Amino acid sequence: MPHVLLLGKPGCHLCDDARVIVADVLADFPAVTFEEQSILDDPALLDAYAEEIPVVLIDGRVHTIWRVDPSRLMKALS
Repeated sequence: MPHVLLLGKPGCHLCDDARVIVADVLADFPAVTFEEQSILDDPALLDAYAEEIPVVLIDGRVHTIWRVDPSRLMKALS
């Protein structure tokens, strides 16, 4: 079962947009687990992704940076 992780931070409008898209796509994939994490809570994530959020990872691998394409995400989870 795939795991999707959305990395972002509070006040990030692109993160808000990504959250909506990811939620819409995951509605069609009930077996997929989802987690959201703020890069502000982890210094290593902040160093790695400070200028690249939002980031969507699937099973620990970067799938998308900045803008989430719903079709591409759907295909990756299929």
